[in-house]
Amino acid sequence: MSTIRLKSGAVTWQRIASPVGPLLLASGEDGLRLIEFEAPWHPVAMDAHWREGDDAVLQAARAQLDEYFAGSRREFSLPLAPHGTPFQLQCWRTLALIPFGATWSYAQMARHIGQPSATRAVGAANGRNPLPIVLPCHRVIGADGSLTGFGGGLPTKRYLLELEGALAPATDDLFG
Repeated sequence: MSTIRLKSGAVTWQRIASPVGPLLLASGEDGLRLIEFEAPWHPVAMDAHWREGDDAVLQAARAQLDEYFAGSRREFSLPLAPHGTPFQLQCWRTLALIPFGATWSYAQMARHIGQPSATRAVGAANGRNPLPIVLPCHRVIGADGSLTGFGGGLPTKRYLLELEGALAPATDDLFG
């Protein structure tokens, strides 16, 4: 497991409860920088520039996430400030184009960015997405329709896709 370092500068953070477990939210002067699940694949390293607190961006993020989980929000309107390579940023911008309730394959994403042979690179970039849920990497699935890697875990990915209506709710009923 590798850690990610955000660009320097003051970062305000807080933990919030959600239906998918605790989330760490962080913002900088440029906008929302991070939404991190409880056990991330690539945790962000906090340093001396990080302080626990609240600000307008975190308040808006918290409110919009609450609305999303309540089923009353389909799109987010937050100032976003993800930090990554130019290729990662291109992939993350593309995630924002996947409509609520829809899914794309990694191959579709690669074709959309004009690099049809970059399926694995797209997957790697999505794996480093610092703003899951808001930049909906959970909407990217395997070419065969299977749920594949997700930093919040496959049960969380399934939950989010069911919440959005992209997957039928799982049933334990043998005849369901």
